[in-house]
Amino acid sequence: MSWTDERVELLKKLWSDGLSASQIAAELGGITRNAVIGKVHRLGLSGRAKSPTSSAPRPRKARSSGHMIRVQRPQVRGNTALAYDYEVEPEPELLEIPLEQRKTLLQLNEKTCRWPVGDPSGPDFFFCGGEAAEDQPYCSFHCRVAYQPANDRRRQKPAFRG
Repeated sequence: MSWTDERVELLKKLWSDGLSASQIAAELGGITRNAVIGKVHRLGLSGRAKSPTSSAPRPRKARSSGHMIRVQRPQVRGNTALAYDYEVEPEPELLEIPLEQRKTLLQLNEKTCRWPVGDPSGPDFFFCGGEAAEDQPYCSFHCRVAYQPANDRRRQKPAFRG
C-alpha cells in the first residue's frame, strides 16, 4: 500500500472529522492503525479538540456513609525494595566534620576522603575531605562505614517481612 494524494486527502478529511486511527485504517483499507498514526505525525496534523463531554470533569460518586472505613496506606512510590527506613542514626563524627576540612567536588584529589555528606541537590552538600587511608577513596572512619564484613551487614538490617 502506498500513500497516494487521494488517500492522503481522505486521511486528512477523516482525521479532521474526528475519526479514530483505527476507524480511518478500516475506511482506507489495507493499512494498520499504526500506519495512520505515523502518517498523521509525519504530516504534522494537529491534535483534535476533545469533545465537550470528555473535557468536562466527571461527577464523583457519592460515598456511602457509615459502614466502611478507609484505612490509610503508607505512600510508597518507585522501587519498594529500597523504601524501608531502617532508622539508621547518623554517626556523631559525620555531623562534626570541620568547615576547613569539607571539600567540593572540584577540590577532591586522591589524598582526600571522597565520602559524600548531605543531599547532592542541596546547597549544604560536601565531601568529607579528610586524609584518605592508603590506597582507599575514604578516610579510616568512612572506610569502616563503607567496607563492613557481609555478616555484620546482615546482622544490622531488620528482616524483610513481605
